[in-house]
Amino acid sequence: MRVAVCITGASGSIYAKRLIDYLEDRVELSVVISDDAKKIFKDELSLDFLEFTRSKRLKLYENGDFYSPLASGSHILDSCVVVPCSMKTLSAIAHGFAESLIYRCADVCIKERRKLVVVPRETPLSAIHLENMLKLAQLGVVILPPTPAFYGKPKNISEIVDFVVGRILDSIGIENNLYKRWG
Repeated sequence: MRVAVCITGASGSIYAKRLIDYLEDRVELSVVISDDAKKIFKDELSLDFLEFTRSKRLKLYENGDFYSPLASGSHILDSCVVVPCSMKTLSAIAHGFAESLIYRCADVCIKERRKLVVVPRETPLSAIHLENMLKLAQLGVVILPPTPAFYGKPKNISEIVDFVVGRILDSIGIENNLYKRWG
């Protein structure tokens, strides 16, 4: 399975980190990160993104690299997850504004009818945000806000993160036991 993880400049780097940690040994993994996301990753996790990925089994692409295979519909990609997804990115994807590799990768998934999951990180949501999410949902994009459930009685932040990441994995068809399921 081929999966792309696109990381944008919104709070929630911990979700991207956990998703990459889980996927690196299970799929052919490509990662794209925006410049702002690199700064936020360092700020939120006290971890340099390039250091974090240095020993990982993944292909890392610069956000301006339109020669990346992710920019082409002829490259077979099973799914793409944009996590966290800024409202700027959500808007660009919803309106086909593919000026970066992250936006283009999402655009390719939509046009090729491949699985695209966006994990929007904003609260509260404006009518503009909701309209953009509705537009994408109507195109088949999975909108997965990082909203944890508490029926599993999480004991720490890691268990809350695992719930959200587990739901992302469910959405792209990867079995996992990261969280306690209902029932």
